[in-house]
Amino acid sequence: MTEQLFKFRRWHPLVASLLLLVAGVLLTGTASAQVNALRPADDKAAGAPLPDNADPYFKTIYRDFYEHYKIGPADTLAVHVVGQPEYSLDKVVVSPVGRVYHPLVGDVEVVGLTISGATEKLRLALAEFIRDPRVSVSLLEANSAKVGVLGDVTHPGIIVMTRPMTVLEAISQAGGVTDFGSKSDITLLRQSGDGAMRITKVNLKRVMQAKASPEENPQVQAGDTLIVHGNFKKTLTTITQLAGFGSFVRIVSGR
Repeated sequence: MTEQLFKFRRWHPLVASLLLLVAGVLLTGTASAQVNALRPADDKAAGAPLPDNADPYFKTIYRDFYEHYKIGPADTLAVHVVGQPEYSLDKVVVSPVGRVYHPLVGDVEVVGLTISGATEKLRLALAEFIRDPRVSVSLLEANSAKVGVLGDVTHPGIIVMTRPMTVLEAISQAGGVTDFGSKSDITLLRQSGDGAMRITKVNLKRVMQAKASPEENPQVQAGDTLIVHGNFKKTLTTITQLAGFGSFVRIVSGR
């Protein structure tokens, strides 16, 4: 495992720095957060933090994350009831016990539900007082700890950490390395508090063969991104050049 450190101030310089790093070094391995109105990338009303020219690779990841994300304590939601502005909530925080308070129906438990599940539960609750309510729930802030997994894995995307995880466990949760991916060629991107990005190389093949020390299968931290190298379209260089990479890192890291 080797490590290299580089500074960055904005996301475009970040990509430039990564490209310089790749040009100068032969890489041997393939970056509690907030999501600002995270919705499918083509839903403009949701204010998704995704550039209009974002690559389809990241659009698919955003959509999958939004559709499957399970609501947790401290997440922030918006509840819109069509034609009932007095019963709409621009911003409501999920309590430590997993509930949101609505002035008409009281406390509603939403923890562990998807956004669509919470929408249906609130609709049924409001139907006791409003005839045929049309309810829309949006995820404004997802404050659960998250890790990004990109490259040649079965299900690239954003993993919500429910427990401490190693690199191997995070990649396994993303479905594992594909037949085209390299288990010995993995990059861990980690942003430190001083604005530096640390690149760590991980050889997962040694870990799986029980030949690695614990340091070679490090614990991932909230905000980390793992990149599993594969064919020429699934490398650190190509992935960091895709439109939407900077937004992806900001969502995972919350910075």
